[in-house]
Amino acid sequence: MADDASQRRPDRPGESDPGRGRRLGVDVGSVRVGIALSDPDPILASPLVTLTRDATGDKDVDQLVGLVTEHDVVEVVVGLPRTLKDRHGPAAEAALDYAEKVAARIAPVPVRLADERLTTVTASRMLSQRGVKGRKLRAVVDQAAAVEILQAWIDAVTAHRARKGDT
Repeated sequence: MADDASQRRPDRPGESDPGRGRRLGVDVGSVRVGIALSDPDPILASPLVTLTRDATGDKDVDQLVGLVTEHDVVEVVVGLPRTLKDRHGPAAEAALDYAEKVAARIAPVPVRLADERLTTVTASRMLSQRGVKGRKLRAVVDQAAAVEILQAWIDAVTAHRARKGDT
């Protein structure tokens, strides 16, 4: 991956907003990919599915492309896990590679990068507090992290519209 791409910053919510329509939130992990889906307005993000990561055959990318088509998605938001020192690590590189693969397959639907520091930690804590443990936790934590990513994006876009008077 090129040096400029490896230092790519998260996108700014609200800029080049496609308007009304469903969004997909994506939490890219080394083993699983959590997917969340918004309502068409978009106001609320909900868990959709967890895909098994296939770094060699890209079956998970195929499945994600299918979800974009099936749900008439207007924007995909991929979490960019930057370090607490605001740097890229291996997880951010994997998310960037994944976002590029998806973008190449779903164009002209835009793929955005959203800062997702600590979303998996937040999602794990929330699920644990609700009594979800062990295998059940691993099965849904990626979806919950994707919900956190997508809901934060939706809320930021809503705030951006409000500031501009486009509510």
